Amino acid sequence: MSAGLGYVETPKLLLNPKVMLRNYVKIALRNLKRDIVFSSINIFGLAIGLTTCLLIIMFVVDEIGYDKLNKNGDRIFRIISDIHVNGNGINGNYAPAPMGPALLKEYPQIENVVRIRNVGVWNIPVKKGNETVMESNCVMADSTLFDVFTLPFISGNPRAALVEPHSMVISESMALKYFNTKDAVGKTLVTNDTSVYKITGVIEDMPAQSHVHFHFIKSMSERKFNYNQAWINPFSSTYLLVKPGVSQKDLDKILAQIVTKYVGPQMQQDLHSSLADLAKNGDYFRYYVMPLNKIHLHSNVLAEFEPNGNIQYVYIFIVIACFTLVIACINFMTLSTAQSARRAREVGVRKVLGSSRNKLISQFLVESILISFIALLFAVALSVLLLPYFNQLSGKEITMSMFFRLWMIPCMFVTVLTVGLFAGSYPAFYLSGFQPIKVLKGSLSTGFKKSWLRNSLVVFQFAIAVILIVSTMVIYSQLDYTRKKELGYNRDHVLTVNNTNALGKDINVFKNEVQGLSGVLSVTMTGSLPNKQNYGSRGYFKEATAKAAETILLESWTIDTNYVSTLGMRVIKGRNFSSNMGTDYNGVLVNETAARLLGYGNNPINKSIYTGSDSDQQYHILGVIKDFNSASLRDEIKPIAFHLGEDRSAISIRINTNNLSKLIAEIKSKYNSRELMAGKPFTYTFMDDDFNKLYESDQRNGKIILSFSLFTIMIACLGLFGLVTYAAEQRTKEIGIRKVLGASISTVIKLLTVDFIKLIIIALVIAFPLAWWVMHMWLQGFVYRVNISWWIFLLAGLCTLTIAFLTIFYQAIKTSVINPVNSLRIE
Repeated sequence: MSAGLGYVETPKLLLNPKVMLRNYVKIALRNLKRDIVFSSINIFGLAIGLTTCLLIIMFVVDEIGYDKLNKNGDRIFRIISDIHVNGNGINGNYAPAPMGPALLKEYPQIENVVRIRNVGVWNIPVKKGNETVMESNCVMADSTLFDVFTLPFISGNPRAALVEPHSMVISESMALKYFNTKDAVGKTLVTNDTSVYKITGVIEDMPAQSHVHFHFIKSMSERKFNYNQAWINPFSSTYLLVKPGVSQKDLDKILAQIVTKYVGPQMQQDLHSSLADLAKNGDYFRYYVMPLNKIHLHSNVLAEFEPNGNIQYVYIFIVIACFTLVIACINFMTLSTAQSARRAREVGVRKVLGSSRNKLISQFLVESILISFIALLFAVALSVLLLPYFNQLSGKEITMSMFFRLWMIPCMFVTVLTVGLFAGSYPAFYLSGFQPIKVLKGSLSTGFKKSWLRNSLVVFQFAIAVILIVSTMVIYSQLDYTRKKELGYNRDHVLTVNNTNALGKDINVFKNEVQGLSGVLSVTMTGSLPNKQNYGSRGYFKEATAKAAETILLESWTIDTNYVSTLGMRVIKGRNFSSNMGTDYNGVLVNETAARLLGYGNNPINKSIYTGSDSDQQYHILGVIKDFNSASLRDEIKPIAFHLGEDRSAISIRINTNNLSKLIAEIKSKYNSRELMAGKPFTYTFMDDDFNKLYESDQRNGKIILSFSLFTIMIACLGLFGLVTYAAEQRTKEIGIRKVLGASISTVIKLLTVDFIKLIIIALVIAFPLAWWVMHMWLQGFVYRVNISWWIFLLAGLCTLTIAFLTIFYQAIKTSVINPVNSLRIE
């Protein structure tokens, strides 16, 4: 028997499974080598699908693995504020200062509590020799921090590290940076120019998979509290370590009791209203908890320590991985079946010589599992090769160690078997079912030519590809919309110099000197800026005797007289603050949203609003600023009250110059020329860069979806190539006869093309409504969003049809130019 027909079982071999398996593998390798083109396409398609799965699995495992290294992570919860009054609300990562201690004292269900408060929006100046370095990720925390969180100490005593005032724990990387040793206990650091802190501990750098990353932790004990006046004021992030068996629902009930016991009486005393008064209007003042292990993917509240992930994208990537792998398996089926004419005689001869159908099925399944194993090896190699690019694309720090986790190898083994059995099942049963008499007479079954399964596979493959194409286009349309939307202010050509409060008394001199530079249009001094987290909200009243139920919650920003012009905003009613009007310090500007909430109709000018614990601070409304988006377009426009004053934390400069580097150098020179700034860093950002950071995660995820969409389309086209090849082989004689009878090449191309194009059109009809629904749900996360335009579906359809047609056209041309004498020779 020729090598091409393979091996025929003998009774002796049938009794030895090991020998049978070894021979199955030999024959499988022989068949792979004999038809290297089809084998390569099969392996490549599966490898691309498995590579996509491996990368997505690593991404998903990284995302769901956040905060898992805490020993008691399943018993740690964070308190979230949820306040809603008169049409406006606050949902943030903070709780009143006395809430944590009260919970620990009064409820035995609470094992421990820690409060964490960011310092200067995380940034502090730290002395290093004669220079000052701006450092990030600095917080204040209670001494119980290390009892709640698992933060391994390199040196120092965790129980005593944050007990004393002016003590500080630093990370390993900061110890090496400032002291060239990990044993920095007992040394000192100077922050904020004069504050001396004693290093009482050095901890290991916090893992990448953590929702917080602290480099400097100051003792909270230096902070003085006025507990009696603090129950209605947000203060810090508060984490609870609860005893085993205490549920999230139990904690929410406890917080409701705390609010009734402490918040209610203080509201009655200071704001002359009760919680019941709020409830009558559908308003509330409440707190709830979120489990630590859900914060990264499920939390999107104010004052997050770091940008979090998004569970929606995790689900999207899992679906993409599953569909990509299924499409790759479908391709294996179609490509294997396309080889049926070439394997038919082998099957027929082996059946005549006594091979059973079960043995043939085993042979074909072994072949598919072997191909799956080879594809997995290529997929692992591709994943390793692409991992640096994937990390850069996703912003992750995934390492090769992921491949060597204990669960990874068995998962890969199961994947090889599952993919091999799934992908090889149909070809095995189909090919093993050939009737030997018909095969050896040259009458191969043509049942698959009109198979509903084949048609369904084509429709399924391209429906998924089209959904991914439409989704990618909608995502990029939304991101482009966010970049180009009129925000109500002009973020272009605005440079913000940070840490200007360190200038002290020289800050106004510096501001005036910058204003006089060529290329500078205007300068404003404030840290209250769009795209920055502005946490300060205050309650305002229309009457001095108003109750809490009549409170209007407004963000409170401190600005100067140049603010509106520098940021390109517009005062649409009344007037701006004026440096010539001393009484303007008793005035206030409001945006349109705040004016609507205040209920002053179309004429709020010169109306009064009140604030303060006893509503003792009166302000007159001088003007209304046109609404602008002060945060992400995922959020509604916030109501804001602007007060005239000096917020020295930053200076923003509107510039107009072709020599930007020269102007920045001049501003830096003015900054460093101040006596107080000797050795201090000059740091700046551009407002449009700060805006783009709001959508950095969406941009990254959009690029990932685009990349995987391209992979899916590539795999779908490989499957289509296999089907066209099979169709051409099935109709070789028909095409030969047609050509002998005068059919042109265009007729032959049409013959092979029309049926598949019809299937792809059906796929478009199915995919379009599904894609619209998926993207409609995704866009609900944005308050300001694009409409899903008809041209997106038209373009996606044209792209899909073009790609499919080119794939079909190549094989159709190849088949149509075959000499009919060769195709009919067998007859």
